[in-house]
Amino acid sequence: MADEKDIAGEAQGGGKKKLIIIIAAAVVLLLGAGGAAFFLIGGEEEEASADGAVAEEQVPVVEEGDPAYHKFDPPFIVNLPPGGPAEMLQVALEVMTRVPTVVDTLKNNDPMIRHHLLNLLESQQSAELMTLEGKQALQVAIHELLDAKLKELNEPGTIKGVFFTQFVMQ
Repeated sequence: MADEKDIAGEAQGGGKKKLIIIIAAAVVLLLGAGGAAFFLIGGEEEEASADGAVAEEQVPVVEEGDPAYHKFDPPFIVNLPPGGPAEMLQVALEVMTRVPTVVDTLKNNDPMIRHHLLNLLESQQSAELMTLEGKQALQVAIHELLDAKLKELNEPGTIKGVFFTQFVMQ
């Protein structure tokens, strides 16, 4: 039969082997758990830009289609500031978009949008509006105003053009 020394030697050797296997298994398990946590948690984090700000969420891509027009009816009639060659402005506006939901948003929020457009129009100087550059600057201002209001209303589409279908100053 086996000596006590041989049994003790096998027990020590077997214990070291078991200890090494247990440690190796624990290391593999920890590495696997760490990798899984990195891919699950790390993949959802937003990237920070160079200045440390977190990147904004991606704006959904809007499918553009054929041109759609929205006519603001009735035309806008405003008094112009005193001192210019004209006292009154009458403007009929149409806007073009390629996203049908923009037209729906404009229709659903017509009173608010008309209010802001009236405020913009009545602040114009009649001498400037008599020039082509003045009319083009007004078109740009209306375009920017409408885009800002659409953004406030969480509308993903934009205005592609602003058109004067009537422009009368008296």
